[in-house]
Amino acid sequence: MRQIPLLFALLSTLPAAMAQTGLNSLPEVEFSQLSQRDPNPLGERALSINPTQWKHGETEHYIYHFAHSYVATPISVEAEFHYRVVAKELERDQPLTDIKSNVYIFERPEDWQQFQGLGELEKWTGGIHSQGSLFILRNPEQKFSGNLLGHEIVHLVLHRFYADGIPCWLNEGIAQYISKSAHASYQRARGYISKPHSEAIATEEMIPLATLTRLTRPPSDQCRNFYDESERLVRFLVATDKPSFLALLDALGRHQPFETALPRFYPAKFATVATLEEKFREYAAKDFGTSLQQAEEMTASQRWIGRSVGRC
Repeated sequence: MRQIPLLFALLSTLPAAMAQTGLNSLPEVEFSQLSQRDPNPLGERALSINPTQWKHGETEHYIYHFAHSYVATPISVEAEFHYRVVAKELERDQPLTDIKSNVYIFERPEDWQQFQGLGELEKWTGGIHSQGSLFILRNPEQKFSGNLLGHEIVHLVLHRFYADGIPCWLNEGIAQYISKSAHASYQRARGYISKPHSEAIATEEMIPLATLTRLTRPPSDQCRNFYDESERLVRFLVATDKPSFLALLDALGRHQPFETALPRFYPAKFATVATLEEKFREYAAKDFGTSLQQAEEMTASQRWIGRSVGRC
C-alpha cells in the first residue's frame, strides 16, 4: 500500500500519547457510572467469570473491562488511534450514533478458557469480535506484537460505520489492509525499518472471486488463503481507484450485489467480475515463490498463528 503522510503522522503520535498518559493511567470508572451498557449477552457472560477482578474505564469511543490498568492503557491508546486511522482512511465523519464499543480484556488463560466454554468458542481462539464488542486474551507475562489487536479494533470501527454489516471478504480484507499499514508505520515511528507485507497467493490456490465475494465466513479448508486474498483484493481495488472503492464499500454496506455494484463504480476498469479477476490474479500472485516471500515466510506464519482468531 502506498503510505500516506496522514497515516504516518497519526501513528507517530502514539508513543507520545503513551508517554503523556503513563502506563497505569486509564481512569477507573464504577460500573454503575459507565455511560452505556453492553447489549451483547457475551459481555454479561464475560463479567460473570471471576467477577471481583473486573475494573472498568472509558474513553471517547470505547468502554473497557479489565483487571489491571497497565494492561488496558496501551490497548486503549491503540484503540483510539485506530479509530482515527480508519475514519481517515474511509473518509468518514463521526457516526450519528454515539454508541461505544465494549472491550473485554482477559489476563488469565484459565479465565479465558472458561469464557471460551460459555461463549462456545473454538479452544484455540485468542479473541473474538462479536456484535460490536471485542473479547481478547492479553496475558501480561507474554509479549505481543504484530497487527492482531489493530485488526480486531478495525472490525470494531467498521461495525460503528456499517452496523448492518458488510461482506465477510470486505470486512476481513479492510481489517488486514489497514492494520498492517498502521503497524508498519508505528514501527517506523519508533525507529525500526518496517513496511506492510501483503501475502502473495499461488495462482492455483486462489479462491474464485465469484465464490470469495459470496462467502459468509472463511472456509475452514482455505482459511489462510481467504484472509490473504481478501486483503490483497482490497489493496488492489484501493490502488486502482480509492474514491471508487469507497463508493463500492458504501454500496456493499447497503447489501447491493457485488457483481452489479462493481461495474457501476469501476466502469472503465472492470466491466464484469470476470474482468476484475483476470487483472487481479496477476496482482495477487506477484512475488509468490520469490526470495522476498521466502525470506518472510516464517514471520508470516507466526503472524497467522495469532491472526483474526475465532473465525476458522
